[in-house]
Amino acid sequence: QIVESGGGLVQPGESLRLSCVVSGYRLDYYDFGWFRQAPGKEREGVVCISYDENTVEYADSVKGRFFISKDVPARTLYLHANSLKFEDTAVYYCAAAHRAFGCMPSNYEYWGQGIQVTVSS
Repeated sequence: QIVESGGGLVQPGESLRLSCVVSGYRLDYYDFGWFRQAPGKEREGVVCISYDENTVEYADSVKGRFFISKDVPARTLYLHANSLKFEDTAVYYCAAAHRAFGCMPSNYEYWGQGIQVTVSS
């Protein structure tokens, strides 16, 4: 099971921390990623991290603003979203894969239900 939390309504420039609590998966055995889908758009990769943390891949649109971290004992993955912009508004998903080979939604097998992030003034 994968459960996201921490979304909500924020103003431009503000920050949010999204959490993804997993059960049945070890954060150090699976590749994980954060994805998002805005209305009328395809789901896209935000950031992905390999099981051993040797590979971290950020979308260009979030580089320098978003950061991924994980707490393996707590089975929790985090997305630290800073300096939020209007265009960051989307449903954010946490997903897991045995081995993803790229931060694309089609490479990920297990998904949370998603959580809404809205950036609005």
